[in-house]
Amino acid sequence: MSFYLGIDTSNYTTSCAVYGSEDNSAVQKKKLLPVKPGELGLRQSDAVFHHTVQLPELMEELMADFGGDIEAVGVSDAPRRQKGSYMPCFLAGVNAARSLCAVTGKKLYCFSHQQGHIAAAIYSADKAELLSAPFLAFHVSGGTTDALLVKPDKNDVISAELVASSLDLKAGQAVDRVGVMLGYPFPAGKYVDALAAKSEKRYKINIKLKGGSCCLSGVENKCRDMLKNGEKEEDICRYCIDYIMAALSEMAEYQLASLGELPIIFSGGVMSSKVISGELTKRFGAYFAKPEFSCDNALGTAYLAYIKDNG
Repeated sequence: MSFYLGIDTSNYTTSCAVYGSEDNSAVQKKKLLPVKPGELGLRQSDAVFHHTVQLPELMEELMADFGGDIEAVGVSDAPRRQKGSYMPCFLAGVNAARSLCAVTGKKLYCFSHQQGHIAAAIYSADKAELLSAPFLAFHVSGGTTDALLVKPDKNDVISAELVASSLDLKAGQAVDRVGVMLGYPFPAGKYVDALAAKSEKRYKINIKLKGGSCCLSGVENKCRDMLKNGEKEEDICRYCIDYIMAALSEMAEYQLASLGELPIIFSGGVMSSKVISGELTKRFGAYFAKPEFSCDNALGTAYLAYIKDNG
């Protein structure tokens, strides 16, 4: 069996994974970066430091569970495959991967964090056939609310052309700000989603797109007003989730009308929401990753390394 190592040091998660090609298996280890209570993130210098500490520990755990030989290494080296897309936190993973490959002589393949998210969703949804033709992908996280036209690419496995996005606040930022506002730790997505599922209310929200892109800055202000007015936490969270769900639905409708009927796959940490995934699956027949592959993870880069190595 051939095995491929993936490494991803995103803004808030250290992750490494092994993909086994013969049985389509995955083993992954990941750990959130520590964020102080009440805070909404980390400085990049702190993120790099924590990745540097956590990655060797996770690699040791991964190799203890895996214990095989690696064919090649895939690593995320930038947020997106776009000019100027850069974050220092990815240096921790790239430097570890380069060092490993220099010592072992294994091949190194670099991909964007976004490509990794899309690939992890494809793997998790068991939809490898999507890689052979164009499809619509959404990457919805703390740093992105992107609609992407994805196509096969002989040099990079897949290309992801940005066709729409949030013009201000990103979906993950909105969720985290609402969650921290309510007293939950960062990242707050799992708390917000769990509370939203308990709400008996459903909010019909009118979304106005601008050229196919959305604006989400109103979510935080509305939720703060609801809190001041003494509304229940679960209803505040439901409004936040319903707003994001409505925005994604409108964006998807717009792109399908523009690009034609294409398969849709959703990736990114916000898409681990059971509320959102259930509704969008019903509405569009969309595909989603399982929660463990929706949030930041290295499995996507390992999977892409396998495809690249055998392409």
